[in-house]
Amino acid sequence: MVQAKKIALYLIVVFVLYTIITSPARAADLVQVGFEGVSSAAQSVGDFMSELVK
Repeated sequence: MVQAKKIALYLIVVFVLYTIITSPARAADLVQVGFEGVSSAAQSVGDFMSELVK
């Protein structure tokens, strides 16, 4: 099982590096979308907690 996790992690790293090398603009767009999603989720959690306190 540990060996499978290592192989999966290796494949993910290779895929990410391949994506960055072959199309850096697209990779940057994907990272930006990811950060925007995390930021939006954090904002929503903050709004929810603020409403609970009120």
